[in-house]
Amino acid sequence: MKSTLRFLARSLVRLALVGALCWAGWWLLMDADSPLPPEWHPLEPLDVAAPESWLTGMKLRRAVSSEATCLSALGTGARFEAMPPLRAGACGIDPRVSLRGVGDADLVPVETTCAVALRLAMWERHVLAPAAETHLGSGIARIHHQSSYNCRPIRGSTTRLSTHATGEAIDVRGVTLADGRRLELRESWSGAGAVSDFWQAARDGACTWFVTVLGPDYNALHADHFHMQSRGWGLCR
Repeated sequence: MKSTLRFLARSLVRLALVGALCWAGWWLLMDADSPLPPEWHPLEPLDVAAPESWLTGMKLRRAVSSEATCLSALGTGARFEAMPPLRAGACGIDPRVSLRGVGDADLVPVETTCAVALRLAMWERHVLAPAAETHLGSGIARIHHQSSYNCRPIRGSTTRLSTHATGEAIDVRGVTLADGRRLELRESWSGAGAVSDFWQAARDGACTWFVTVLGPDYNALHADHFHMQSRGWGLCR
């Protein structure tokens, strides 16, 4: 009998502790004055400029789940114009933006989906700019691309549409650094040295923010650019 009572008492204490912890956690999440920084608060929306946390990937997936949340998140780290959807048979862009800059980097304006634009902004902020500072001692002034939208099939296929046909991919071929140096992927991917290390870090980091990334190691068709898309089979090469 005494052992049963001791067991029940311990169980009640455990339940009380669990309840207290749950209450404290809920208070921290819901209180406007919560000491949690926004990047660690699961209910706070994605902020491109915020430091990464283990919640950032979840916040990104939540952001790209709707046009409204995507455009709101994109506004924290990009310069763009929201545009009406583009529809051309099986091709088109929806939701559609004209993107002209991410972070400190400019772009020749490119029409793409909000998801690709947001993923590009995350890549510039958390991968490309830090890699340039680490390996090259300079920031990024401009990202050079080979467009996003192109109503065409996959190269080598006559029927299956490319992700470019729906604006769900962007091809990046080079960058201009803040110190004026222009770097082309084709010219500096292979070999040893700081520029090659920069490109390798840029490719590896892109795989964190894009679903599929194809580069020079994939095949000859990608020898001069990174193909980065917002959906696919999760290949990083």
